[in-house]
Amino acid sequence: MHKMLLATCLALLAALAGARAANAGALEEGAERYRPYLIEGIGSALAGARALRERADAADLAGAKKAWLSARAGWERSEVFTAGFVPELDAEIDAWPNADSGFHAIEAKLFGAGNTDVRADAAALVEHLNDLRGKLGDIKLTPQGLLDGTVRLAYEVGESKADGGESRISGTSLDDMRNNIAGIDFAYHTIFAGALNTVDGKLDEMVTDRIGQLKAIVATSDLPHVNIADLRQTSEELVVALQSASAKLGLQRPTLEAQVR
Repeated sequence: MHKMLLATCLALLAALAGARAANAGALEEGAERYRPYLIEGIGSALAGARALRERADAADLAGAKKAWLSARAGWERSEVFTAGFVPELDAEIDAWPNADSGFHAIEAKLFGAGNTDVRADAAALVEHLNDLRGKLGDIKLTPQGLLDGTVRLAYEVGESKADGGESRISGTSLDDMRNNIAGIDFAYHTIFAGALNTVDGKLDEMVTDRIGQLKAIVATSDLPHVNIADLRQTSEELVVALQSASAKLGLQRPTLEAQVR
């Protein structure tokens, strides 16, 4: 009897180990499927930054603003990745609120002062984005780091970006949130949804539902029409659901502090 019980336990442990290995493999494959999206987003940001530099050099304020907005959209779609994997470049490109360089230093001049004298800042932005773009083919994309980034970004959408956010001068915080949520949606469904659905379909459904709710909340004409209370509550519920999912996926529980994974 004892031998049979031991054999059963060993078989269960072996099955569990096999399931975890299969799950880990699926997540690694998902992380690789995320890479082209990331490359496209940063590539779009780089193209916008180059156009920004050109339009600013030509003293074309309207053109420089349009290019800044284009660069910004590509960056915001990629923020699941940026803070946790390349924190030094993230600080150079998107420092806030004390922005001496990067997007927000340029934003203050273009949108705040109506000044196209941003040659040095635009050149530095192009350099840093080009540096980042060159790293993306080889950098190790870990499921843990991408889950951490997804959770942090979901929290930011409902907190620091909900009251006008970091792009207050340009008035594009609503677009920031939309692009952030698009990035969260793509990362979750590309990397994590299939594996989570296998082990806990209800939790997968909850995460998908909260992402859909966030999309609906920011699908308004302007920021004043966003229901901030609903945005914050849904953001918090998404964070909790993703943190709960981590154990099911065999990953560490994400925190809200940026860590390189």
